[in-house]
Amino acid sequence: MSSFLIDYNGFLPVAQLITEPALGDLGVVFTPIFIKPNKAEEEKYIPPDITMGFVGYTANKTWGFGAIRIASLPKHHLKYRVGVVHGNVNMNFYRELPVVGEKDFGFNFNISGAFAVLLRQIAQTELYLGLEYFYLYNKINPDFEQTRFPDFEDRVDFTDNISSLGVNLEYDKRDNVFTPNKGLYITSDFRVSEKWTGSDYNFENVHVGVFQYFQFTPKWVSGFRFESNLQFGEAPFFMKPAINLRGVPLAKYQGKQTYVLETEQRYDWKPRWSSVFFGGLAKAPTENISFDESKLVYNYGTGFRYLLARKFKLRAGVDVAWSNNDFGWYIVFGTAWNNRN
Repeated sequence: MSSFLIDYNGFLPVAQLITEPALGDLGVVFTPIFIKPNKAEEEKYIPPDITMGFVGYTANKTWGFGAIRIASLPKHHLKYRVGVVHGNVNMNFYRELPVVGEKDFGFNFNISGAFAVLLRQIAQTELYLGLEYFYLYNKINPDFEQTRFPDFEDRVDFTDNISSLGVNLEYDKRDNVFTPNKGLYITSDFRVSEKWTGSDYNFENVHVGVFQYFQFTPKWVSGFRFESNLQFGEAPFFMKPAINLRGVPLAKYQGKQTYVLETEQRYDWKPRWSSVFFGGLAKAPTENISFDESKLVYNYGTGFRYLLARKFKLRAGVDVAWSNNDFGWYIVFGTAWNNRN
């Protein structure tokens, strides 16, 4: 597979199952992924350039398509990420109601979005600093009648524009970007959504993520993750920070802040086959519920990996995960934490 990607300009024809409970538990997305080694003549590791498209459909009639490009320009000390997406998403959000308890509310989102991140290397370090832009057009229709959604305005349907500008800081010493064996990765950004940026809402977000990998033995890799999201101002309900853990439905636990701790242990039984075990803890305090009083969310699970492209150290596999009241299973391409960065 590595030779096919490098020597023959090939791509990975990934047909991936969507198993996210909030999107109907089952679906499929086809993603051709082109991976090219960076041609810069430097001894240190430089991530390959990645270009991918995707089109998908799920059991709850969610569909979408888009494209993403992640690449580096080492001679100019730059790296960038750009992407576009369009789709129709049916998704549940959860709230605690008096007497009733936890209740899910379904929404339909007709979305069009784009993002761009441009980072420049600081001196000869592994530290990069730059700007990012995010835009989302949303036409929203509630899919419920009797019970009023606590965070929802008294409108039958409406459209929103979210447009944000931000500053991004990144430090990356991982030995590879797909399935790291060792190294430290830190990412942090501050984003502003205001009238002057073209947004219909005024709010700010601060995100910090720290990912550390240790290779204690040639076969044992230990990973640790800490992430926090802080939000200020009045954001729409669908943009509020949410706990992101395997086994926890998307947007089930939202708050003004989120804090996540997770570990993943990988053991390579054979050169191409591995087992993984993981577990984590998280909290999502709200305006009215403090950190100490907020619910402790946990997850745990296991899975396997197969070394799909040896020259890129790219592993893929399947994870099964449990949380407080939920279960999920996931097709993992690279590290499970890549889609959480």
